[in-house]
Formats: sequence, C-alpha cells, structure tokens
Amino acid sequence: MNNTDTNHRNKIDVFVTGGTFDKTYNIIDGTLNFETTNLPSMFQRGRCTLPLHIRTLMMIDSLDMTDEHRQEIIKNCKESPAERILITHGTDTMVKTAQVLAAANLSDKTIVLTGAMIPYRFGSSDGFFNLGSALAFAQTLPLGVYIAMNGRYFVWNNVRKNRETGYFEEL
Repeated sequence: MNNTDTNHRNKIDVFVTGGTFDKTYNIIDGTLNFETTNLPSMFQRGRCTLPLHIRTLMMIDSLDMTDEHRQEIIKNCKESPAERILITHGTDTMVKTAQVLAAANLSDKTIVLTGAMIPYRFGSSDGFFNLGSALAFAQTLPLGVYIAMNGRYFVWNNVRKNRETGYFEEL
C-alpha cells in the first residue's frame, strides 16, 4: 500500500487512530488491548489495488481520546497532500471527532471516518465491510466530512450512534 508513487495527491491517506478495528483480546486477563494496526492486512486480504498511504497516528480507545488527540488528527489532515482521507476511529466518539474536523477548515478534502463494533481479529467483525464501504465513499463523495458505517454514509452534522441498536443513523 505504501508504494513509491511520487504523486501523493492521487493517493488516499489512511490515518489509524485505534478503536475496535485494532483491538486484540488478551487471553490471560480477558482485556481488549492494542498491539498493531490490522489495516495493511485488511487491505491485502481485500485485494485492494488503490494507491494508499497508511499512517498510524495513535492506538487508543475513542473514549480515551482528548482534544489534543483530535488536534493531532487535524494537523495530519491539514498537512496531508492527499485530497481524500480515510480515518479509522472508535465508534463511541467518532461523531465528536467528525464535528471537530468539520470546524477545522479542511474544505479542500474529502474525509471519511469509519469504525467497527466488533474487533477485526474476532473473525466476525463488521470492520471489514465498513472499511470497504468507507474506501468507496472516500473516492466518490464530494469535499466534506463524513462517517461511513453499516454500508451507509452520513454527513458529519446529521448522524448519531444509536446506543440501543448499535447502528449509526441520521438525526
């Protein structure tokens, strides 16, 4: 995915922030933790041939995400030469991060956030489907900030996570 193509503007930057996508299960103490991102293997397994540039910004649960973490995401989006950016993110505060990104004057980019409700390494994760959908949306949606979950996309200011159903929905 990190090929040597010098035209980075035509690549899609993929920023990893952690979340359920990348959680692993510790069989000793029963906790969910982070080791390394699953994204390269997910793209390889999906036989993705798009020019991608994957960069891990952080590996945290979104409930632990601070304003400083969000500023780091904004900084990387602003500094990216890519017009299209995909961000993997925990679902609990994904909407808040989308709101912050929308307010950050990134009007020259299409930014799509996506996540998973079940860790990828569990084998029955929705993450693989959400990642593929988000990648397609990142290529086709106009400039702006979006959330892609459950095969749908949502504009940043018209979405919420329904904590009773576990699905994202329009307001």
